[in-house]
This record gives sequence, C-alpha cells and structure tokens, in this order.
Amino acid sequence: MQPESLMKLVEWEMPFGKYAGRKLADLPGHYLAWFAREGFPEGELGELLELMFTIDHNQLRFLIDHLRNK
Repeated sequence: MQPESLMKLVEWEMPFGKYAGRKLADLPGHYLAWFAREGFPEGELGELLELMFTIDHNQLRFLIDHLRNK
C-alpha cells in the first residue's frame, strides 16, 4: 500500500454496479465482503477495493475519516 492509496479511497467513485458513483470509502462492508468472496477486479480499482475491505473488516474506517475534508 502506498500512502496516496488512502486518499484515493475518499476521492475515487465506484465505476459500476449497485453502488456506482459512491466513493470507495463509503461502500458498505457487505458489498466489500462480496468482492472478497467472489474476487476483486483486476488493476488499481481491485487493489483499492481490497484495501477498503481490509480497513472495514478490521474496523479501521477512522483512519480515512480525517482525509475526507482535505
């Protein structure tokens, strides 16, 4: 993980699916868990979704909360 990856979680929007347009940091845990079971997309989007799943699963969302206003 690169430090800028955390910033991307609050900037990037989900490009497809039920939660298209929602910031990656705002995706619900059950949706992230679905990707963890079924497989993350390839590329940077998949890496960011996997990072967000890890943050959510370990109850560390507070780590990115302060980035939202920057």
